[in-house]
Amino acid sequence: MSIENDFLNSAIKRFKNYKDLGDKTFEQLEEKDFFVQPNEASNSIAIIIQHLYGNMMSRWTNFLTEDGEKTWRKRDEEFEVMHCTKQDLLSFWNTGWNCVFNTLKNLKEEDLSKTIYIRTEPLTVVDAIIRQMAHYPYHVGQIVYVGRWIKDNQWTSLSIPKGKGSSHQYNQSIQRGNTK
Repeated sequence: MSIENDFLNSAIKRFKNYKDLGDKTFEQLEEKDFFVQPNEASNSIAIIIQHLYGNMMSRWTNFLTEDGEKTWRKRDEEFEVMHCTKQDLLSFWNTGWNCVFNTLKNLKEEDLSKTIYIRTEPLTVVDAIIRQMAHYPYHVGQIVYVGRWIKDNQWTSLSIPKGKGSSHQYNQSIQRGNTK
């Protein structure tokens, strides 16, 4: 396997891990929770989903042939409260991620050295993928944090829970091959 193919497979794997963190957060939330804003300056989970959807659709649609900032994208509107349901938000979430994964799965090794554009800035395909790999986890971390803040003591940890030797127990389970 080539380093180019390894890179594409690793990118897909990492993006799937970030999507999974969001999915596991959403499973713990009620519809009203998606619209809670910690304060006036912060975004609700719904707004973060709207923004990610807009970004994903813009960046990954016609990835190799059009600027990643599409003329049809309305970025400022992504940060306005929309009247929608949890199901609508999950549809945005899944549609955006499907666009990412379909594009990545259709890239060929020789595409990685090509130049694409985002807001007229030239980037190699590798750099563009890394750029999004830094952007999406930033927002997924916000989603997880807000979800955890909302659920408080009812939150089910998405990683190794704090305290009581959890890290040690997890490391032992890895050695035994018993990871989740």
